[in-house]
Amino acid sequence: MTTRQDESSEYEQVQASTEFQELRRRFRNWVFPVTIGFLAWYLLYVVLSGWARGFMGTKVFGNINIALIFGILQFVSTFLIAWAYARHADKKLDPLSGKLRAEMETTTNE
Repeated sequence: MTTRQDESSEYEQVQASTEFQELRRRFRNWVFPVTIGFLAWYLLYVVLSGWARGFMGTKVFGNINIALIFGILQFVSTFLIAWAYARHADKKLDPLSGKLRAEMETTTNE
């Protein structure tokens, strides 16, 4: 039977491994820039809505104005980011995390 200290030691070993560090690097290299980009896009929408009312109220066609288009694009960009992250995780993160999980399960079962 393994003690709690033995288990934390195993987790610490995995955390210190180069594979885990690579997994973290891949995750951060994708998430941080995309998050900054999305927040900048969202803040642009908020700032324009508050201080460029004339521009945002510009009618594009019928009763559709720029503010409505930007608002709908917020939803579109959210779904695109979720889709892109799922693809990124499937290609770059999941194989490496699966390998780490398998190694961890192997060492835990021994």
